[in-house]
Amino acid sequence: MDNIAALAASPAAWAALLTLIVMEVVLGIDNLVFVSILSNKLPEANRRKARLIGISLALGLRLALLSTLAFIVGLTEPVITLPFTAPLGEDGHPMIDVAFSWRDLILFAGGLFLVWKATTEISHSVDPHQGDEFLDKRGPGAISFGAAIVQILALDIVFSIDSILTAVGMTDHLPIMVVAVVVAVGLMLVAANPLADFINNNPSVVMLALGFLLMIGATLIADAFGIHVPKGYIYAAMAFSGLVEGLNMASRRARSRGGKSHH
Repeated sequence: MDNIAALAASPAAWAALLTLIVMEVVLGIDNLVFVSILSNKLPEANRRKARLIGISLALGLRLALLSTLAFIVGLTEPVITLPFTAPLGEDGHPMIDVAFSWRDLILFAGGLFLVWKATTEISHSVDPHQGDEFLDKRGPGAISFGAAIVQILALDIVFSIDSILTAVGMTDHLPIMVVAVVVAVGLMLVAANPLADFINNNPSVVMLALGFLLMIGATLIADAFGIHVPKGYIYAAMAFSGLVEGLNMASRRARSRGGKSHH
């Protein structure tokens, strides 16, 4: 209790908390987009329930991982080392060793899953024989409630580990991490239904969101191989694409209103 009181009285702790909340919210966008797209493929009566369960699982996983910080930090230790052929350098050594930790392997598997999932959904949406079925969520693109929860849980694990490792890198105080995670996931719960409804009501946004998931999956795979793409670049690209799509939607609405007024 004394420790918590000291943190509450510390401006540095509040600054760390606010910064970590922002980081957790930004990292949660990936998770939220995936949950929104997947839940929209369910019958309408089950969508909100799937989002609630999926995001609640994300909160539970994050809090469970926070209780095992030593284990989580240990996930960054190399467990597999593979030799790769490299161009001869000045030292004349043609081989380099690339080490993979459990975190790298989890990110790699999660990235592959996201790339596969996004590619599959894009295929469903552009196939002329399945496009309408995909959009109304009753055709081959639809999935069962149990399958949706399993897939959401699988990605929750990947995003949760990334989230907690980010928190560990920003502060040493467990109470700050817990509060930041709870606040960030709470904001995800608030935003889940409006975001999913917006995506569902604008088919062009579905393709944009799937493109985001494809990019995020590729980034996770690159991260697993030690190629760290700054998250700011990714979210800046997403924000710019979203702005362009918003302008396109406004333009379509304006043309639609103009056409109706002529009639």
